[in-house]
Amino acid sequence: MTAEWLTPPERLAVAYAPRGVRAAWTGLLALDRRLADAARAGREPIMIQLRLAWWRDRLAEPVAARPRGEPLLALLAAWDSQTPALTALVDGWEAQVVGEDGGAALARARAVALLALAAMGGSAETPALSAAVTDWAEGRALPSSALPRALRPLVLIDHFTRANDAPAWRVMLSALRKGWLGA
Repeated sequence: MTAEWLTPPERLAVAYAPRGVRAAWTGLLALDRRLADAARAGREPIMIQLRLAWWRDRLAEPVAARPRGEPLLALLAAWDSQTPALTALVDGWEAQVVGEDGGAALARARAVALLALAAMGGSAETPALSAAVTDWAEGRALPSSALPRALRPLVLIDHFTRANDAPAWRVMLSALRKGWLGA
């Protein structure tokens, strides 16, 4: 797997994912990072839209027809049954670039992708799960309710983004607890 695309906290978070969804987690995080890079400030909006259109077009292709020169596309094959969630992520980044909705589309797309990942892990969508991932995608802290095991990395990602000025040893001990117990 191409874990070098992830930050160390993301790698640790993915390590706590069930084996069956680790590739999907790595792909989701790497794709979101790649799309953020494509859409970074200072680039011409038309060039950003062209880059995003390339990803949208590749994700619309069957897995077997995708170019073999892009390793991230190979990793995203794990999302074959849930590819529309990734396409929504591309659309969310495009809405962010053209400033249509102040980032609401990107937050919704991230929530949809997380719900798709939970489904890939065997969890059914519930109102509580939907509310939890929507809250996180909109920048609020995850609720204390337990998430399905397939979303355990999200607990750690949330933990690391909110660990402000705590000593490093305390952050890591808490991360280990959250990784093992999910809360």
